[in-house]
Amino acid sequence: MFDYEELQDALIEGDEDELLDQVEDLLEQGASPVEIIGEGMMGGMSVVGDRFAANEMFVPEVLMCANAMNLAVDRLKPLMEGEKIATKGKVVIGTVKGDLHDIGKNLVAMFLEASGFEVVDLGVDTTPEKFVAEAKAGAQIIGMSALLTTSMVVMGQVMDLLVEEGLRDSVYVIIGGAPVSPEYADEIKADGFSKDAAGAAKLCTKLLA
Repeated sequence: MFDYEELQDALIEGDEDELLDQVEDLLEQGASPVEIIGEGMMGGMSVVGDRFAANEMFVPEVLMCANAMNLAVDRLKPLMEGEKIATKGKVVIGTVKGDLHDIGKNLVAMFLEASGFEVVDLGVDTTPEKFVAEAKAGAQIIGMSALLTTSMVVMGQVMDLLVEEGLRDSVYVIIGGAPVSPEYADEIKADGFSKDAAGAAKLCTKLLA
């Protein structure tokens, strides 16, 4: 069993150089790249998520942590030799049609990946048809974001199309964004709502547990 405390501390601090040094030390001790990512860095990002949700960390700090983790993962990928990190499931996310805001969505994608999910990011201005196509392709969760009240109606359109295509029972749907509420999630019969990115990752983990 390897000690990942210093690695996680470096990640939580967003210290790229120290994190890479810790990765090298762990490799020398015999830790596998998959273990370093799955047991070490994902644990660190879980702490980041908790602090972000508690308003103890803010977006710039979270982005520093994410950038540090991405550098470390890039260092480890060539060493993985076909090894795969076990994923918790496949999540497709996007900002709905008529809305071009993506900062919140991008944070959700980052936390989902750090939590061990395979993420398909459809970007912004995403049509209902694109979401439904991903459900047909095997996505287990659809995550929709909206920052404009005028674009929220698209979320309901996605739900209606899933029903029409006979896919509603095969995929979970979660929603979020500044104007979105738990009440709206209930109204359109979504499976969940989250007010922030860390909460969205926890919600996906709970849904697929």
